[in-house]
Amino acid sequence: MTTQEINRICQNSFSDHLGITITSFGGDTITGKLKITPVHQQPQGFVHGGVYLSLAETIAGAGSLLLVHKEGKAALGNSVNSQHLSAAREGELTCTGTLKYKGIFKHIWDVEITDDSGKLISVSRVTNSIKSTDTDKESAG
Repeated sequence: MTTQEINRICQNSFSDHLGITITSFGGDTITGKLKITPVHQQPQGFVHGGVYLSLAETIAGAGSLLLVHKEGKAALGNSVNSQHLSAAREGELTCTGTLKYKGIFKHIWDVEITDDSGKLISVSRVTNSIKSTDTDKESAG
């Protein structure tokens, strides 16, 4: 699966609704972008913290999926721990995930979100559970 294919299968999904695009993947690193629009902002004009969480989980999830899809497995978000360090209002966010642990049933990613100037906005650690896509053998929960 390529970044183009993952962007295609994400059409009409939550990540597509947010405007997240996967831009590159290199085995243990994945990058995506999000152009900030008013729908991403909380009432005071700053990007809502939930957008950062969703962006981090989406990028890490896509990275895990790209690693396991050939094995007939799926990646499901298990936990996201984030620290928002600065606020963004406009422009484009870049999200880079780096794989820190790749086990049979679990992947752990460190994720950084930066703004147009390269300023660090948010850092996250995302844990994904790796599951079989055969629902007869294993539940998603």
